[in-house]
Amino acid sequence: MIRSFRVQQWKMLLLTMFCYLFFYTGRHNFGWAAHGMAAEFEVPFATIGWISFAMLIGYAFGQFVNGNLADRFSARIMVPLGAYLSIAANVAVSFAQSLEWVMLLWALNGYFQSMAWAPGGKVIASWWGKEEKGKAFGFYTMAAGLSSVVTYLLSILILKQDLEWRLLFRLPILLLFITSTLFLIFVKDKPSDLGFPDQPANPKHSLQNDNWKLRYKEVLGDSNFLRVMLAFGFESMARYGFIFWVPVHYLGSNWKDNPHNLWVTFLLPVGMAAGAVSFGALSDSLFQRNRIASIRFGMLVSAAVALAIFVIPAENVALQAFVMLLAGFFVYGPQTNFWTLCPEMLGNERTGTGIGLMNMCGYLFAALGEPLLGRLIDVTGNTAHIFLLIALICLLSAAAISTTSRHSYIAYRN
Repeated sequence: MIRSFRVQQWKMLLLTMFCYLFFYTGRHNFGWAAHGMAAEFEVPFATIGWISFAMLIGYAFGQFVNGNLADRFSARIMVPLGAYLSIAANVAVSFAQSLEWVMLLWALNGYFQSMAWAPGGKVIASWWGKEEKGKAFGFYTMAAGLSSVVTYLLSILILKQDLEWRLLFRLPILLLFITSTLFLIFVKDKPSDLGFPDQPANPKHSLQNDNWKLRYKEVLGDSNFLRVMLAFGFESMARYGFIFWVPVHYLGSNWKDNPHNLWVTFLLPVGMAAGAVSFGALSDSLFQRNRIASIRFGMLVSAAVALAIFVIPAENVALQAFVMLLAGFFVYGPQTNFWTLCPEMLGNERTGTGIGLMNMCGYLFAALGEPLLGRLIDVTGNTAHIFLLIALICLLSAAAISTTSRHSYIAYRN
């Protein structure tokens, strides 16, 4: 029976990873369309940044709602529903004839995209014990990083074919339909759905009187978790600063004369995927499950890498490629540890709510950063200056996480 459970445990993790592997095709495609969209509608990059802001606000609001719902309803239904609605929103954007419609549809898409991450995390927390949660969430976060790889690769291929920006919202997203349907058919929310015993419940949570208000009250009443949310907010602002504006920085107005710059950008999500799985294992082994120290280390190195990108000459393609790989590795790797903190600090019964609120905070911060970085480019006329601001944001994340008590983990109290 133990071997059978182990097979199902990995099956649920891999199915959840495979589904999320294609979720970013529905939102990380936007940065690649920024140049074409700005040219067609004749607007500055600050305006494009506000459209990205609208999506991130929609995503943040969705995390606030759907994280809580993930502790109440089935992830097997929520994840595919969000995928199908996101596909519809992307296709609608590709036919929009005004910037107002693009902004409205992209904001709705943010909400639809938010219906996946917290429910998927709840599935993983329900199937994996505390001894392996870091590893499991590392693989899950790696799938998100690889999703950026997939999106970047497909977007590069579309651009190299000289296809219009609208196709970026039609073609890559179709793969999500397949994977989300597989998730709907095969995933089970918890071990008991297949006749196995569930993970032990946290005794401080009474499920008899459980309701949405109580879930919010318990999570938001944890001061240490609020500090983690603040640190995650700055980390997300830095991460999205890289994801959205790196294509703009390296494409420029003459990217066809320097096509190798496209592949420099591709190394960013490759580094993210590697960092996700590496930080999950490192925090369990090298840092001895001290997630705080692991996160702080990652954000401090990220700040140094952002400064390196600013000072390294753009002509040095090999060195730019190397630091872009490092940027992805260290700015995204700590996310694995942030997600692992949710069940460790709050218990499995509040994992969905915790992930949702944390992700809400992250995307609110990221949303605020998008128009700010776009405005910085418009004012200075130089995209390289965004990396100075990103370095500062990484330092703020490291400072915020350092105020959190390591002894707040449930994993250490039990």
